[in-house]
Amino acid sequence: EVQLVESGGRSVQTGGSLRLSCVASGLASDDYIIGWFRQAPGKEREGVSCSRSVDNSTFYSESVKGRFTISRAKSKNTVYLQMNSLKPEDTALYYCVADIRRAHLLCSAGRVPQPYEFDHWGQGTQVTVSS
Repeated sequence: EVQLVESGGRSVQTGGSLRLSCVASGLASDDYIIGWFRQAPGKEREGVSCSRSVDNSTFYSESVKGRFTISRAKSKNTVYLQMNSLKPEDTALYYCVADIRRAHLLCSAGRVPQPYEFDHWGQGTQVTVSS
C-alpha cells in the first residue's frame, strides 16, 4: 500500500518561504511520478509540480515557475517543495501525489498534470500566505 505523508505547511507572510516535505512508502517501482497538487477554497485542484524518478523530468505550473522548486532525496523516499516569494494566491491545501502506472506519460514541461491521472494522494498540508 502506497502512503504519502506531507508536512511543513503553516502560515507565512507575503514574500516568505516554506519547504513542504512528503515521505513516500510502498512505491513498488523504480519508475514513478511524485509531486504536488494544491486546492484553494472554491477552486479546482491544480497541478503545481512533479518529477519523474528515472530521469528527473519535471513540471511546474506557470503560476509557480521561478518561485517553487521540487527535489527528491532518494535515500529518504522524500520529495520536497521549496516555495519562495510566496503570495496570498498560493494559499491552499497542498497534496503530495504519486503514480506508477502513468509514469511514462506524465510530468514533462508543458504538459499540465490532471488530478485523475494520479492514483495516490496524501492527506494534505495547509499553506496560508497573509498579506
